[in-house]
Amino acid sequence: MRTHYPRTAHLPWSPGATSDDVRMTDLAALAGTEVVVTEKLDGENTTLYADGLHARSLDSAHHPSRTWVKALQARVGPRIPQGWRICGENMFARHSLAYDALESHFYGFSVWDGDRCLGWDRTVGFLRSLGIPAPPVLWRGVFDAKALRALKPDTGRQEGYVVRPAASFPAALFGRVVGKWVRPGHVVTDTHWMHAEVVENGLGPAAALWSVRSGAPVDPAALAAAVGAGPGDGPEKALAAADALDALGRTGDDRLAGVLAALLHGTRRTALAPLLAPSVGMPLARRVADLVGLAPGLHRPYPDEERRAGLARMALAADLSVLHAVSGVLADTAGAREQVEWSALHAEEVREPDGLAEAFAGLGPEAAARCLAQAREAYADGRIATAEEAVAATWRWRSGDFPRLVQLAGPSGSGKSTFARGLPGVAAYISLDDLRMARGSRADQSANGDVLREGLDRLDAALVPGATVVWDATSLNPHQRSLVHAVARRRDALVTHAVAWIGEAELAARNGRREHPVPPQVLASQLHRFVPPYPGQAHRTWYIGTSGTVEDRA
Repeated sequence: MRTHYPRTAHLPWSPGATSDDVRMTDLAALAGTEVVVTEKLDGENTTLYADGLHARSLDSAHHPSRTWVKALQARVGPRIPQGWRICGENMFARHSLAYDALESHFYGFSVWDGDRCLGWDRTVGFLRSLGIPAPPVLWRGVFDAKALRALKPDTGRQEGYVVRPAASFPAALFGRVVGKWVRPGHVVTDTHWMHAEVVENGLGPAAALWSVRSGAPVDPAALAAAVGAGPGDGPEKALAAADALDALGRTGDDRLAGVLAALLHGTRRTALAPLLAPSVGMPLARRVADLVGLAPGLHRPYPDEERRAGLARMALAADLSVLHAVSGVLADTAGAREQVEWSALHAEEVREPDGLAEAFAGLGPEAAARCLAQAREAYADGRIATAEEAVAATWRWRSGDFPRLVQLAGPSGSGKSTFARGLPGVAAYISLDDLRMARGSRADQSANGDVLREGLDRLDAALVPGATVVWDATSLNPHQRSLVHAVARRRDALVTHAVAWIGEAELAARNGRREHPVPPQVLASQLHRFVPPYPGQAHRTWYIGTSGTVEDRA
């Protein structure tokens, strides 16, 4: 059934309201409500369904400006559930404002299941899975008319803003909880845009990313440019990966991650996440890097009796079907391709028990993290098969009465110590640099063996139930981390890897500003030896980016 998008009322302080417009006179329904304020885009209101689309008018006729969005609907329509609709702005044609760096020619601003509008976070997640961006968020918080009045849109570039609840709400409430602020004298053209020559709004580099997410044909050069990667290492591999993922029905970030991994498979994993993070964010950048790191492993023979456990652990870092698709297109021999195909058959048996994460939802955050990690390990080992069995197998950690270890990992100057010094509630902070300083010089590496032994002894003593302990060292590779893990296992500690993962240029710049910089050749050696931990190699993993904050959790 086709449905008109409701008419949006102007907020009381909107200067663009005319005598024909509707104003909100009562804001009581928004009081105490968390709201999201998004940019109001100057496009054509358009609604997408599983089987078609229309502009604001249900019987809207053809117009050249609607050709692009019709092609988008054809791609994403099969993935829109029956009875759902996506409402948004068709931004293809220039109206009153000119745009030159859009992420897409269509932005979704609400998703409806019948007569109910989905909550904002669920809306953004669903849109992203289809390859449709949402308008920029300008403000979010508990409704505050004074704060909203203080917003100052750039009226030369922005039409205004829209306020809506962050939570789901029924259509019957729309007029009381959704309002807009529009710039004064919004329409400044003499001729209506539909009766003038169509002038296409411009797309920015990020449009190539959203295009891949939406299932469009891949342009490897545009994709590489969008992430600042130059021409890429494998344009033909990227095209092949897109075909393989399309055959699996994968879209959204899954398709983008797989295509980027195939395109940039020649880039070292250590450099890949920092390269991609500015354009796609650390969570997706880390996923791409992990795909690149794990894919070659599927080309090699592996004992069949251990495959299931190995794949279950790989699944903590990568979607197995995406991983096998990428690994398959990167295989350059018949033998490697056969290994990938055989592994993919085994991967079909790897299915995390339904409701596993939810089984620990009532626990404290650290107890829940510990129980979930232990349950996943038990599943990989074949010791449990259901969420109920997971709960029974993890009873000993449910109280949270265990030590906590935060193990830093990253080259010198990557910001890990600055991050860790700001952690609350740390009972003991063990820094190998501090132990060297106590011996006379933090730069003296001649007694590293003795320093390490002293540090491990202190760690063993500090890991008591309830205490949080930080281990501050570069911990560049699995062997170095394993020495600390052995102590943590003996003390039954929750282990968190805090991985400082930034690019080489930023690292060199920071090193130059340090009070105690390391020689450039030492830093280069550290980067060469750095193997960032994968998810699952500790009970939980935090990835710290250039911002100095946790930008991804696993």
